[in-house]
Amino acid sequence: MRALSSQLLEGVDVMAAVVDTRSFNGAAEVLDMSQSGVSRAVARLEARLGIRIFERTTRSVRLTDEGRHFYEQVMPLLAALSEATGSAASHVRKVQGRLRINIDPLFARFILGPRLGTFMDSHPELDIELRTREDLGDLVADGFDVALRFGHPQPSSLVARKLFDTRVFAMAAPAYLERYGHPVDPTELENGSHRCILFREPVTGRPFPWEFHQRKKKLIVKPQGALTVNDPGTLYSTCLAGLGIAQLFELGLEQYITSGQLIRLFPDWPDHRFPLYAYYPSRHHVPAKTRALLDFVESLVR
Repeated sequence: MRALSSQLLEGVDVMAAVVDTRSFNGAAEVLDMSQSGVSRAVARLEARLGIRIFERTTRSVRLTDEGRHFYEQVMPLLAALSEATGSAASHVRKVQGRLRINIDPLFARFILGPRLGTFMDSHPELDIELRTREDLGDLVADGFDVALRFGHPQPSSLVARKLFDTRVFAMAAPAYLERYGHPVDPTELENGSHRCILFREPVTGRPFPWEFHQRKKKLIVKPQGALTVNDPGTLYSTCLAGLGIAQLFELGLEQYITSGQLIRLFPDWPDHRFPLYAYYPSRHHVPAKTRALLDFVESLVR
């Protein structure tokens, strides 16, 4: 077995700092080094590996394909080594440091955001950054620890872990139903007698199809949309204002349903569910801070 030497790890921390800060200047400030020192450390690492790690321009720094592959392989191992070293003395793994989360805007606004205080109180040594984004993007190159996204996973090198499902209902405000009537069957949404609010899917650019599920039976309708939006907050606010019928997640809207501000339609079709997935670089040696967040998110529906 090859002995571990400091030369094997030299420059990896500098590479990680450049990825986190997206610049050589930022890495120099974080590591208390000169910019030239950062450049030399990266150059030595590239020479040792025989690859080019970063593509550099006057405005941006990004990982090459080879650099991203190396980063994805080595960072989980270093995180595990850091955790093992830190816990050797105390036998306790602390949830601490910075946790950067790429998060679905809808999940952030209506579900996680209002409940995040409990998680923060439980882990006072954790510094959390939430970035709401419509797409997953490049998790590693953008410096995120984990992403939380609604929808079924696309092919990717990332680990995709399903956290839970939430039911999806067609809903309307009382003001809408007073004006346009209460539809009895989902197919009524196709004949133009009702106004529907459509949500444009960020990946395809097309409105989401409307599905209705009854046990193993599945019905797909093409609703007549008077309004199409691409922002979850706008979808919810316009539905609450009585502008149309919308398909909304049950999770996060319990108070509106209980208070009667939103009315669930088509009770005979209650079984449509939509998943929330967590994405992270590796299933091996997942950092304690990431595990803590995933456990907390799962607890929201328990």
